[in-house]
Amino acid sequence: MTAEPLAFGPDFLWGVSTSAYQIEGAVTEGGRGRSTWDTFCAEPGRIKDGDTGEVACDHYHRYAEDVALMKELGVDVYRFSFSWPRVQPTGKGLANGHGLDFYDRLIDSLLEAGIKPAPTLFHWDTPQELEDAGGWLNRDITYRFADYAKILAERFSDRVPLWMTINEPMVLTLIGYAVGGHAPGKQLGFEALPVAHHQLLAHGRAVQALRAGGASNIGIASNHSPTWPASSSAEDVEAAGLYDNLINWMFVDPILLGEYPNGIGDGMPGPVAEDLEIISTPIDWFGLNHYAPARVGAPTGNPDTAATDGIPIPAGLPFEPRTIEGVEKTDFGWPIVPDAFGEILRTLRDRYGDRLPPIYITENGCAINDGVVGGVVDDQRRIAYLDSYLRSLKSAIDDGVDVRGYFQWSLLDNFEWAAGYSQRFGLIHVDYKTLERTPKASYNWYRDLIAKHRP
Repeated sequence: MTAEPLAFGPDFLWGVSTSAYQIEGAVTEGGRGRSTWDTFCAEPGRIKDGDTGEVACDHYHRYAEDVALMKELGVDVYRFSFSWPRVQPTGKGLANGHGLDFYDRLIDSLLEAGIKPAPTLFHWDTPQELEDAGGWLNRDITYRFADYAKILAERFSDRVPLWMTINEPMVLTLIGYAVGGHAPGKQLGFEALPVAHHQLLAHGRAVQALRAGGASNIGIASNHSPTWPASSSAEDVEAAGLYDNLINWMFVDPILLGEYPNGIGDGMPGPVAEDLEIISTPIDWFGLNHYAPARVGAPTGNPDTAATDGIPIPAGLPFEPRTIEGVEKTDFGWPIVPDAFGEILRTLRDRYGDRLPPIYITENGCAINDGVVGGVVDDQRRIAYLDSYLRSLKSAIDDGVDVRGYFQWSLLDNFEWAAGYSQRFGLIHVDYKTLERTPKASYNWYRDLIAKHRP
């Protein structure tokens, strides 16, 4: 029996996503300052195979080629990120004109191609000078971030119709500061909680600064997934509930409800009640990044790093991620569970009700590492993944979840953080020696899907 064709409304936005450090390269050009990821990559043993983002996809020089590929793909909108150290080399003070000029060229090229630019202000590349002053543990960074947001709004609000403040604050908190698998590589455990609070506060200040600078249609790109207890035991259910609050709801409740879940706010720094008034500044839409569900149990003393992309889990945490057995995995080892996509969307709707603004899927995709054979990348497993996840998304929409658009991750194969260049998420294959771009079978599939939705 043939599956029904995917059918979304004519106003549904189709897009692709990238981030600055993962694709731009040119880390010492055009007055760009040093970021925490430059520093982290230079530390031996941090990145698989010693890879760095120094060249990445060389998008800084090849953006016109990439925009042309997006135009051929037929996307409505392109999500990219500004590089904070390219705009403000030290994270404070005057803007770097060369950096702003690069984003002028990119944005104007997108508009000329009929593609809406949808930038994210921060995708983890903290200016190193700010990190040296305490980084996201230091409340001062929230004011610096608001200044940065104002610079961007005043320069680009006349041409940018969709804005995102911060990408996945959970990941920087957990992997960057709590367990040390990402920059800046700290292992603070629960002492990393101020990082979450300061990112949320920076988000709220940035929303206000963007609006003051003339920007509108503002959201955040936050990653969420269902948390499933490893068993029905009271211990596993309790561990999964704590994990769910820390990984999911700690990063949404303050924005949409103006409060932290289950007393977590008691461990946050500063005048929390006053901060929550800023954090809960109304947003116009909510961005959901989703890849896979989490299975979590009580600690066993033998944590399963296979469930966390090989990133070591510190001892003493009151929960442990566990692998999900019996399902297909991506080449990164992430479980493929399409129904989890619809589940988290329905959970968001049910938890927040009228407080939940319209949703955009700001990231969804998979690592499938097929190479070029005879000039072709026949990545049928990625096509199957996207088809199944989009069907789960459509089911949630049919159930009344207000989703307005979908950004596939990612346009290009790119630097996948601690995994270096070992994992390929792109619709377009990148040869990292020659930087040649080769559209994959999934690129053609996505192009045809988008075309079917055109009036």
